[in-house]
Amino acid sequence: MFASGSETGHENRGVSRPLLVPMRFIWPYGGSRVFLTGSFTRWSEHIPMSPMEGCPTVFQVICSLSPGYHQFKFFVDGEWRHDERQPFVNGNYGVVNTVFIARELDVVSPSLSPEAPSRSHMDVDDVFIRSEPVPTISDADLEVSRQRAATFLSRHTAYELLPDSSKVIALDVNIAVKQAFHILHEQGIPMAPLWDSFKGQFVGVLSALDFILILRELGNHGSNLTEEELETHTISAWKEGKVHLSRQIDGNARSYPRCLVHAGPYDSLKDVVLKILRSKVAMVPIIHSASQDGSFPQLLNLATLSEVLKCILRHFKHSSSSLPILQQPVCSIPLGTWVPKIGESNGQLLAMLRPNASLGAALSLLVQANVSSIPIVDENDSLLDVYSRSDITALAKDKAYAQIRLDEMSIHQALQLCQDANSINGQRCQMCLRSDTLHKVMERLASPGVRRLVIVEAGSKRVEGIISLSDVFRFLLGV
Repeated sequence: MFASGSETGHENRGVSRPLLVPMRFIWPYGGSRVFLTGSFTRWSEHIPMSPMEGCPTVFQVICSLSPGYHQFKFFVDGEWRHDERQPFVNGNYGVVNTVFIARELDVVSPSLSPEAPSRSHMDVDDVFIRSEPVPTISDADLEVSRQRAATFLSRHTAYELLPDSSKVIALDVNIAVKQAFHILHEQGIPMAPLWDSFKGQFVGVLSALDFILILRELGNHGSNLTEEELETHTISAWKEGKVHLSRQIDGNARSYPRCLVHAGPYDSLKDVVLKILRSKVAMVPIIHSASQDGSFPQLLNLATLSEVLKCILRHFKHSSSSLPILQQPVCSIPLGTWVPKIGESNGQLLAMLRPNASLGAALSLLVQANVSSIPIVDENDSLLDVYSRSDITALAKDKAYAQIRLDEMSIHQALQLCQDANSINGQRCQMCLRSDTLHKVMERLASPGVRRLVIVEAGSKRVEGIISLSDVFRFLLGV
């Protein structure tokens, strides 16, 4: 029964066959070692599958199959498995998945995707969505999920974010911008609170965005970026001039807040989240003072959305069913920024750049589009890398900022300076699939250093959208 279909070798193996169709098989459910076998190998060969770069839980392999009916199974960590989201039948080999390959390459099977030139790199997950209804959540379940998440955040405080031991770096406002630039790079941090010894208070933060604005301002004046120019201003002097510069960028006279956005250890997690979202910052300092007038403040920690997300996941770890929204695929809920489909004109556009674009263009886009990162894609819009605000600190390495012009350095060259920086487990690009559940996306975003996930097609890595920590909390709180 199982050997009746036309067999072919894995990746052709030099065998000449009439009309072989490359098929991409996907196992999206994780594992350490995953193999594929089926009627096309006479059930005698286990074909190893490889994890997709950036998505270690998604395994794939391409096999060249002849048109007709085929059956297959997956061997995952020593256990036979089948994919319940693909067509399956009961047979002599237990429950097996099935696929039918038509002779016309423009007929796509409902479970797998031919790697045909006319529709190369079709997203297998996309096929699932077209062939099966996307699960939807009722308004009642959505409201229940949001209410329970908000209740948890309201009942727990920032004190729970404090680690047993940690190091928090603060910068004096009187040190040179160049020195601060090097400190952020050497410590591998995107921002630091600012301490004014004269006032005896924390007065603000210095972030990667400050350095982007400084480098753009120097570049706009047509000068090389020399150490001397970065030494002419202290942090305090830069902050004084930033308000005027920010108004020019915005094109209006809106006054920027001069006070530090911070939280106390007994503020609720919900208040912490809302401060981060409304201020559009990556983190807020947790500051405590035993005095009523706020004198002698103590910097306890830097609160991030990632740390709050960890608290949510820990709390609902054994009761995830109480948040029905967690099991929804991210493609079925209003979350993140997506590439518009053909004919769609509404919604926020997803900014992307080619690797040969200039660094100056990337920095301008980060500032003007008010985004924290830009996917870098090839001519097919397949993801190559991501350039983020925090990558600007890599220019401090070997004093690269002193030898470049922003419009002459390409993004590709700039990314080479930060190959080892801002990577998670050796991966700079953190990705997910449109079929991934919200719970799975939240788990990845809760990993240290991860602030966003790029949504890609399985196989082709064509960019479909991007989901940030801020997107998740705006959705959970309905703000």
